[in-house]
Amino acid sequence: MLRAAVIGAAGYTGIETVRLLLGHPNLELTIVTSAADSGRRLEDVYPALAGCGLVFEDPAACDVAGSADVVFLAVPHTASLALTPDLLEAGLTVIDLSADFRIKDAAVYEAWYGTRHTAAELLERAVYGLPELTRAALADAQLVACAGCYPTASALAAAPAIEAGLLAPGPVLIDAKSGVSGAGRTPAPNTLYCAAAESVQPYKVGSHRHTPEIAQMLSAVAGGPVAVCFAPHLVPMSRGLLATVYLRAVEGLNVEDAVDAYRSRYAGEPFVTVHPAGRMPSTHEVCGTNRAHIGVAVDETSGTLVVACAIDNLVKGSGGQAIQCANVALGLDETAGLTAYGPVV
Repeated sequence: MLRAAVIGAAGYTGIETVRLLLGHPNLELTIVTSAADSGRRLEDVYPALAGCGLVFEDPAACDVAGSADVVFLAVPHTASLALTPDLLEAGLTVIDLSADFRIKDAAVYEAWYGTRHTAAELLERAVYGLPELTRAALADAQLVACAGCYPTASALAAAPAIEAGLLAPGPVLIDAKSGVSGAGRTPAPNTLYCAAAESVQPYKVGSHRHTPEIAQMLSAVAGGPVAVCFAPHLVPMSRGLLATVYLRAVEGLNVEDAVDAYRSRYAGEPFVTVHPAGRMPSTHEVCGTNRAHIGVAVDETSGTLVVACAIDNLVKGSGGQAIQCANVALGLDETAGLTAYGPVV
């Protein structure tokens, strides 16, 4: 049994990672930290975890290196820059849920995140954590930079068409919608109930920090630069994410051939389901799970391939994906701890 720690466990992505690790057959959760909630029982902060027996520890005082083999960093962007070098030096496997090591070019990171990258020497070692597209590189990885929630759904939707040569030249257009939990636990004016309820709002169009990450992943798949236009939206639900991707199709592409290409690409993938032609996914059907459900359509009038991907932003878009990556990196069954079905009502 390997020992696991979650640093920053009180946030939404952190506590979802905790929830999933509590049911993992091969990982024992030994440390959970939160500076704000240090000394409090988890069940006092999150009553749904009653009986787990864990207490939040102060991240500055606990001995992570001496009490864990793998550490999940569920910390804000830039925080892992200071933590990761020492954790790696201590011999731990680091699964970083933040964006600090996702973008390979430090200058691009600095431009989009507005801060200096203080651990750029580790970027070459970091493996991008999207198992369906980077599985081979994840094996034995010591530093995993887990894909963001929007990039996960967007890349899973677009990559098979790019790989199969189904696209004519043109930008990738992404219309994505996420629940309020994607904004994190810290209150903000636009995520308060009165602002978010019964309203849908696009935000950071053309300037969202996931844009270069999506472009980097799709360019790697294409073997050359891919232009991305990304429009995220905040929708009034607690969790869930739907990315609808619009791609210029090659002449003569029909929906049956497109669905066949997607099913062939994801055949054998334990967490990806490609729906039959005519059926699109919903966020409800993947709620609470590490699954990605994909629907494919072809608008023959405009020559557009339309692909929608639904995930749970807190599971496949965050904590669940982190565990899936850890399973691969540690040589465990990739599905360990992630096979439970979600609620059906």
